[in-house]
Amino acid sequence: MSSLPHGRIVVVGGGMVAHRFAEHLCQRSPEGDWTLTVIGDEPHAPYDRVHLSEFFAGRTPDDLVLDAGPWSDPRVTLVTGDAVADLDLAGQTVTTRSGRVEAYDDLVLATGSWAWTPRTDGTDLPGVFTYRTMADVVALDEWVRLRSEKLGRPLAGAVVGGGVLGLEAAAALQTLGTSATVVEFSDRLMSVQLDPGGGEALRVLVTDLGFDVRTSTGATRLGAAGDGAVATMELSDGSSVPADVVVFSTGVRPRDRVAREAGLAVGERGGVVVGPTCRTSDPSVWAIGECASYEGECTGLVAPGNKMAEVVVDQLLGGTATYETFPEGTRLKGVGVEAASFGDVFALTPGALEVTFADPVAKTYKKLVVSDDAKVLLGGVFVGDVALYPSLRPMLGRPLGADPSAFLAPEGGAGVPSLELPDDVVVCSCANVTAGTVRGAVTEHGCTSVGEVKACTKAGTVCGSCVPLLTKIVNTTLEKSGIEVSRAMCEHFSMARAELYDLVRREGLRTFSEIVGAHGTGRGCSVCKPVVASILSSLGPGHVLEPEQAALQDTNDHVMANMQKDGTYSVVPRVPGGEITPEKLLVIGEVAQEFGLYTRITGAQRIGMFGARIDQLPAIWTRLVDAGFESGQAYGKALRNVKSCVGQAWCRFGVKDSVGMGVQIEMRYRGLRAPHKFKMGVSGCARECAEARAKDVGIIATEKGWNVYVGGNGGFTPRHADLLAEDLDDERLIQVIDRFLALYVRSADRLQRTAPWVADYPGGIAELRRVVVDDILGIGAELEAFMAHHVESYRDEWAETLADPEKLSRFVSFVNAPDQHDPDLSYTSERGQVRPARAGEVADPNPVIARTLEVRR
Repeated sequence: MSSLPHGRIVVVGGGMVAHRFAEHLCQRSPEGDWTLTVIGDEPHAPYDRVHLSEFFAGRTPDDLVLDAGPWSDPRVTLVTGDAVADLDLAGQTVTTRSGRVEAYDDLVLATGSWAWTPRTDGTDLPGVFTYRTMADVVALDEWVRLRSEKLGRPLAGAVVGGGVLGLEAAAALQTLGTSATVVEFSDRLMSVQLDPGGGEALRVLVTDLGFDVRTSTGATRLGAAGDGAVATMELSDGSSVPADVVVFSTGVRPRDRVAREAGLAVGERGGVVVGPTCRTSDPSVWAIGECASYEGECTGLVAPGNKMAEVVVDQLLGGTATYETFPEGTRLKGVGVEAASFGDVFALTPGALEVTFADPVAKTYKKLVVSDDAKVLLGGVFVGDVALYPSLRPMLGRPLGADPSAFLAPEGGAGVPSLELPDDVVVCSCANVTAGTVRGAVTEHGCTSVGEVKACTKAGTVCGSCVPLLTKIVNTTLEKSGIEVSRAMCEHFSMARAELYDLVRREGLRTFSEIVGAHGTGRGCSVCKPVVASILSSLGPGHVLEPEQAALQDTNDHVMANMQKDGTYSVVPRVPGGEITPEKLLVIGEVAQEFGLYTRITGAQRIGMFGARIDQLPAIWTRLVDAGFESGQAYGKALRNVKSCVGQAWCRFGVKDSVGMGVQIEMRYRGLRAPHKFKMGVSGCARECAEARAKDVGIIATEKGWNVYVGGNGGFTPRHADLLAEDLDDERLIQVIDRFLALYVRSADRLQRTAPWVADYPGGIAELRRVVVDDILGIGAELEAFMAHHVESYRDEWAETLADPEKLSRFVSFVNAPDQHDPDLSYTSERGQVRPARAGEVADPNPVIARTLEVRR
């Protein structure tokens, strides 16, 4: 493979396609003698514009920034916040607004497009926005919050344009607590992507979300309030709507001004004219992405732009790659409803047949367009149920291999036919990854999971819509390679945890014997026994140390304490909200001193005592329970703690009583067994001192109520929580958390934290919000009843254990020698406390250690 000698490459534009160009160049020519300068006009490094709307779900601009790997290459320079103002083709230089001059041997135009706004009176009023860039969404968010505070009421919002971005903008307004009127000049929403049937189905769904949809009309004038800000919108049908904030999403135009003024050929409909190699009318200039006009068309999607970027890199490195248009599809995401289409949506191909299935009860609409012999797929429309979209879109222009109506048959029919995608079919259009490449990642590169395949091929790393299909191909390939892809929990249960949980719940099974007899085989193992124990505990059949329950528990739950590296245990009593009285502090000090325990303030705002022998645990807990403490369950797959700041009571910035709320929810969810441990946090203001967004459930106070975030965690793979609901009062907050945790307990997989569970939830956070907050499945009352039962049936495990001689008999160092202790335990002192002696160290003879050892004997 050749590398470009002494080449100075300049990319004008700092978006996703420019990032792909830089990334691909670095990968293809890791040792090439070239330099690359990428010049962007936005102040940010290239970011993920596809998921821009997730800013309103709590993602920050930094969260959306694309992989910084290319910028770490010493040959690459990234310039931000400095747009190119002039292009000199003869001198082969570009000049930025700041006066920076860059010479080039090859210039790549990746200037993208700009949001077009129709000529409407009042578009220059404060409160009028477009919806295209990070600056747009940040300004929109700030305006809504400040304006609503000034007016003292929720705002009335309007969106001009009923396409994909327009609907995303309307959803963003709703997320900000603003009403949303969608004005569309065409007779239906998403008129470019959906046929009349699909458009009507989408109207029904978005109306159910609370959108006010006005079609076949347009905005003619925006009226101002007394202070000059926008207040009303007049429509061409003679009506008007209140509009304290207006978002225009009426299409985009290619950003070709610099190219046009420099004298490059520009298409009739705009865009820099390019051929199959993406070279412009100047042999040293290339154009890629939305600013490029190929065969008279400018693409508006990232996938073709990425392909163009790869073509230019190949050309620069001496290759022969060319660009060809390939099937484009559109999918609506992040709105709360789903819609998607691809190919010949309107059946304009001569002889084309349309196969349609509409379900007005389920509010779904599906259509396939096929050739006149009903064999070749020409297009598809899906509204309300887009499960088929990822699998069928890559088959565009290819034989389906089955009756097209079989794909649209409702559940209960013969089932959807299986599709074996040819190797050359593009599975991930964003990264231009074929089915063959995915299979090769498994068979040739040894990838054994979807995550490994994504890292190897980049498939599924941009918009994510191909992940279901990617998963199917990976699993199928693994199976064909002789690698079993099992969904079974273990050899004793052929189903996953969620399925087993549902069976146990519905059938009222209450012992392991009943469960394994009905749905499993054998006597169980270290994998399934703790899972069954967790399921039974969450359904509340009794104490974890009841005879059949006790045998199922893992090491920690079996003795209700966390085992440490030397075989001793930790003692961590519950301290709700981190709030503790001096009297209780004295008790902890006395217990630690009496039993020679190492003490430490934990990150969970509790006091942990370490180094207790198993036989000492009952005596320690007797002292603690008598003082009013209860188990903190630091050992269980359950609620660990609720961290809180001091809140309104003490902090001058606090707007709500975070400690009080923290105590309330900790006392409510204490002891709740779940697929994995979970943590919660409550912050009294947006300054976030309790790190709530790093928790499985995070609560942040605002002037209007509580915002609740879900699915966050630190650990090996940190993840910020997603916004689930906002501006909730106390009662509604508890209701939403009840539903979320109950659903998690019911449906998560074995040892699955809330972070991956939320990330993998079908339909994402938007669908989870619909289920938990909006209760679209009608299971809210059932989930709340589950949690109410838990609250009513909660008993402190250690208090009950101390009252039961049979349970206490378990707490001995050696079953056959109950009065003897482990002779290998040895300790040394460090910073005035004890710790286990390391290999080669001798037990410290100082008085503290001597007394500790005496206590242990």
